[in-house]
Amino acid sequence: MTPMPELHGVDRDRFDAEIRPACRPVVLRGIAADWPAVAAAQAGDDAFVAYLKRFSHAEPVNAIVGDPAIEGRFFYTPDMAGLNFSRGRSPLGPFLDRLLRDRDAARPYAMAIQSIPAADLLPGFAEENATAIVPIGVVPRLWLGNAIRVATHYDLAENIALVVAGRRRFTLFPPDQVANLYMGPYELTPAGTPVSMVDPDAPDLDRYPRFPEALAQAQHATLEPGDAIYIPFHWWHAVASLDRVNMLCNYWWNTAADQTVSPYDALLLSLFALRGLPDDQREVWRMMFDHLVFQTGGDPVAHLPPEMRGMLGPADAAGFARMRATLLRTLGQPS
Repeated sequence: MTPMPELHGVDRDRFDAEIRPACRPVVLRGIAADWPAVAAAQAGDDAFVAYLKRFSHAEPVNAIVGDPAIEGRFFYTPDMAGLNFSRGRSPLGPFLDRLLRDRDAARPYAMAIQSIPAADLLPGFAEENATAIVPIGVVPRLWLGNAIRVATHYDLAENIALVVAGRRRFTLFPPDQVANLYMGPYELTPAGTPVSMVDPDAPDLDRYPRFPEALAQAQHATLEPGDAIYIPFHWWHAVASLDRVNMLCNYWWNTAADQTVSPYDALLLSLFALRGLPDDQREVWRMMFDHLVFQTGGDPVAHLPPEMRGMLGPADAAGFARMRATLLRTLGQPS
């Protein structure tokens, strides 16, 4: 693996002009070093928990817990019939108290609160701990827990993940390594989108022999409180929380125009419609996708007058509306 590039003193202008267009991961050192929450974390676990309790409320929130036997790795059960953790609800106060109480346990339960909007989990936290590097209006989400590992997965969005407390190790793989990461099921996933079946910390190379090819393209970094990482769209990433009390604040956003159909849904529909076709027909459809969707040979309708390009014209709101109406007619539904 290659150490991830690191930058210091990055502001929004530089992020927009240099980092985001490059579509490559980068560590943003010290970007939140002035956050009060980071200062509390650096003062110790007890001080950090006391700081969070200033914002907490009595309403239960979603949490997950895993038996000590899973050693902090949220994943599938051995038979893959289910997941190796349970979901429940708990007020934040008792959850935080349990984190402190379990710090010295030899084999603690794996505990996590994941991806809850800051305004719902800790009202007022985001106002006191803010960053100007993300687009305006992006909702900060909070992740709390002990020493856990999240399976290698991807997000359908841009991601800036900022470490508030504890240390986190990130291992990233480019999107083109999908075949070497051995994707798991779509229907049952620990993290929303499909995950890699390979444990990057202990890969079974007899079962997953191509994984070293992915590992050769991987980048890694360990972040301290106040550091952040930029994870581009669809980059696979495994995340390990290294300390018994930790917290992450992340920001997801998508630069694509608003669409009435998700590309993820379109992929699933394509699996349904195309995968079972004879080889010769699938090859024809691959060429059509390359020509019309990915436009590998340039604009496929440049020869038509603009007013006659229809749904093959600009991918704007009007074009999406035409596509939607055509698709609904094809499916026999009213538009």
